[in-house]
Amino acid sequence: MSEFVWPWVIVLAPLPWLLRWWLRPASPGQALHIPHPGVHLDTPERQGRGGWRTWLLVLAWLALLAAAARPQWVGPPQAQQRSGRALMLAVDLSGSMRTDDMQLSGQPVSRFGAVEAIAGDFIARRSGDEMGLILFGSRAFLVTPLTYDLQAVRAQLQGAAVGLAGTETAIGDAIGVAVKRLAGLPEQARVVVLLTDGVNNAGNIAPLDAAHAAKAAGVRIYTIGIGATQMSIPDLFGTHTVNPSADLDEGMLRTMATQTGGRYFRATDASQLADAYRAIDALEPMPQQGPSLRPRHELFRWPLGVAVLAWLLAFAPHVRRREAFA
Repeated sequence: MSEFVWPWVIVLAPLPWLLRWWLRPASPGQALHIPHPGVHLDTPERQGRGGWRTWLLVLAWLALLAAAARPQWVGPPQAQQRSGRALMLAVDLSGSMRTDDMQLSGQPVSRFGAVEAIAGDFIARRSGDEMGLILFGSRAFLVTPLTYDLQAVRAQLQGAAVGLAGTETAIGDAIGVAVKRLAGLPEQARVVVLLTDGVNNAGNIAPLDAAHAAKAAGVRIYTIGIGATQMSIPDLFGTHTVNPSADLDEGMLRTMATQTGGRYFRATDASQLADAYRAIDALEPMPQQGPSLRPRHELFRWPLGVAVLAWLLAFAPHVRRREAFA
């Protein structure tokens, strides 16, 4: 259906006639001139010759009022689907995330490169969730507050760079920031997904203390430990194999997840990382009907176009006649 946003504008409809009455000419044969460039209304004596112009001006005025009243087409109510879950994604940007020990589509990539690609797809699938993004290194920063605009979250992750938050790893601080943002939400809605490749060696909050606070606040923590277990590096005698994830504190990550009702995942390659995100993606949503919205489309362009066309038709002959006498 259609409706006007500002229907009260119609009270201005008699304004030209009121001005004409107020500025009535002194003698019956004198034309009325309103002090506005290009505006000329015919007196009744001249309407016999140019009455069509008066009607065009009336049409232009009424169409202009219709445009000013903001006509809109209003569609039927559409319920907004919401999962009722608020998910905070915490991603490690410490220096070790540059390590090229991951494979993506058969090509070696850094740990953060794999996270950027796979987490981006994970974010895109979370339609209905509120999501926020925390990036942490030596310090933890809330980059994107909780929002339903998942594209904004994905763009912030893709614009991040390893080392942006420092080269160390403040896992406890990242959990602390997430808990602070989630504490005011319904308990079943609070979820943190934390991804790291190391051990907590920076920050002001111990990871297990942060997990204790998360448990008290009803926040579930899902942790993902990323990094290969074997990597060949060159040396003087050829190559030798090392464990690039030797510093990963799996025990701490598993304890944090278990204490808060979450789960720990180990991702030694991009495929396992994708599996971890798919497992988290399978969490049962809490059905919740969001507020109903009605789509609106502005229609003011149509009456405005009619007003402009009527105005041009009314004054074009008048302009030509004046040019002929010039």
